[in-house]
Amino acid sequence: MASNFAVNNIRDFEFIIQEWLPTEGVFNYPQFADYYSKDDVKAILEPILKMCKEVIEPTNDENETHPATFADGKVTTPPSFGPLFHKLQEEGWGTSNIDDSPDAMVLPDMLHAAVWELICAANPTFMPYILLTSGAAGLIQSFGDDKLKAMFLPKMMNGTWSGTMCLTEPGAGSDVGDILSKAYPTDDPRIFKIKGNKIFITGGNNDFTENIINLYLARVEGAKPGTGGISLFVVPKLWVNEDGSFEDNDFENTGIEHKLGQHGSVTASLAAGENGNCRGWLLGIDPLKNEGKGEGMAQMFQMMNMARMETGHMALSCIINAFANARDNAKERVQGRLMTNPKAGRVAIINHENTKRTLMMGKAHIEAIRAMMYRVYLAFDQRHRDPDPAVRKAANDLIEIATPLCKAYPSDEGWWLIGEAIQAYGGYGYCEEYPVSQIARDMKIYSIWEGTNFIQSMDLVGRKMNMKGGSVFGAWVQEMVDFYEANKSNEILGKEFANLGKALDAYKDMLKALAGYSKTNMSMIPLYSHRVLTATAQLFCGRQILDQAILADKKAKEVGPNHFDYKFYTGKVAAAKYYVRNVVPNVWAVAEIVIDGDTSAIDVPVDVFEY
Repeated sequence: MASNFAVNNIRDFEFIIQEWLPTEGVFNYPQFADYYSKDDVKAILEPILKMCKEVIEPTNDENETHPATFADGKVTTPPSFGPLFHKLQEEGWGTSNIDDSPDAMVLPDMLHAAVWELICAANPTFMPYILLTSGAAGLIQSFGDDKLKAMFLPKMMNGTWSGTMCLTEPGAGSDVGDILSKAYPTDDPRIFKIKGNKIFITGGNNDFTENIINLYLARVEGAKPGTGGISLFVVPKLWVNEDGSFEDNDFENTGIEHKLGQHGSVTASLAAGENGNCRGWLLGIDPLKNEGKGEGMAQMFQMMNMARMETGHMALSCIINAFANARDNAKERVQGRLMTNPKAGRVAIINHENTKRTLMMGKAHIEAIRAMMYRVYLAFDQRHRDPDPAVRKAANDLIEIATPLCKAYPSDEGWWLIGEAIQAYGGYGYCEEYPVSQIARDMKIYSIWEGTNFIQSMDLVGRKMNMKGGSVFGAWVQEMVDFYEANKSNEILGKEFANLGKALDAYKDMLKALAGYSKTNMSMIPLYSHRVLTATAQLFCGRQILDQAILADKKAKEVGPNHFDYKFYTGKVAAAKYYVRNVVPNVWAVAEIVIDGDTSAIDVPVDVFEY
């Protein structure tokens, strides 16, 4: 079969959590101190690696051999997905990790992220069933009253019930403020009648849980127009009575989408209240008692910020497995002779210069993106649990700025990077008998999910750069400048730090140009925002991977060439060199484009696109 989980070690996770990031404080938080230390990374992740190969990888084939189907109002999912869902939920690798009760035995976010990364690499299509259940449960945990928590959380935590979020409608995709779903008061102030239609709802139906708990955006009749009047409701597929019994809730699955990839994932169209009897519990304040203002969007963004991190992380997981497969194929496939020594005979293609470049390009991107993401996962732990308000504030600032980078950059780069992994196979990569073609198809959705990457870029340039008058973003850039100044004389990485310095100077000039456009020609902001996000992520990734390289170089010198870890550490340094000298230069290329201010794309009438 085509599927193959080719990730073969957890060494980089150990480096990140045990050696690079300052994780001691996290492991000393009361929630973790009695259960975990940073020395437990291998004990936790090695069994996950084994489970991914032996248990999860085989389920990935069923995305193609037994894709999700819809007939007579019912969906059928791949046969292995239900047992896998219940196994992971029952063993504590799923929704229960968000349990906020004081005695809950949960993993730190940065360590749980490593678990997710491996599981997603083994079967990316399966993961949303758990991630969306976790997100929906998290919203009930944060905003539900005690009755709702008692009614829903235990069965969502153990996997008896699943969950999802319902935003998109036929006439309102990314522009959520235009949704038409309505909510009408009933005699119970907590319960509203729901009427509307939703589309593209991932995990909107399945055949392996008793109930599906939908977190549903709707506007209470009479509330404000736009996003300000939207509220969030808990709308179960089957109505749950106070005694725990079920009733029909007039909430129907009307179809599923036929997609480029993710064939085992149910992407559902849903109809609420066709017979006037769909009910939902309101989370938060009734907008009719709050000057027409709903709390739904603010509440939903709690889920969406982590969902955006997870979306970018799923893209990274796909990149990782694609290049692991490309590496293994390149080691085994013998073809061609080296230009430098043609008489030596045929060699495995991993020895050819261009194949090594391709694999190094993958390795460098993977390690740079992973460094960025785990730096931010550490901030999630700090924001949630650190007793020091200053630490929590700094962590929140980093999360706010970096979330659009962590969502968009991996999911943008993943499409062409996995294309390069396909290229490394030659013609075999284009055949379905090999795994990389499925990985490419499954990966593409991530640049669209949770707000398209253009929306992420507008969030960056329109909101994040201007938080508190620009002071938060300014401090974030200054930290990179301070890092450069402190390390620019590094003897081993001199050229790389020179590149980082050049990129920082160009980036600051680009920010000045954007500030000017915001006053003189606002259309230039959306014209350039996507490329600005890419350059911003590359700058941040370059800063993180250079920090890793400094440590890895030191460690390599300490252990010496005969140590089993020497190749790992020198490989880290090589990846950093490649990234900063081959990827980071795009920062000043984008800066030149933005400063130049070409308006040809927006000056022309739309009629030119007919030719």
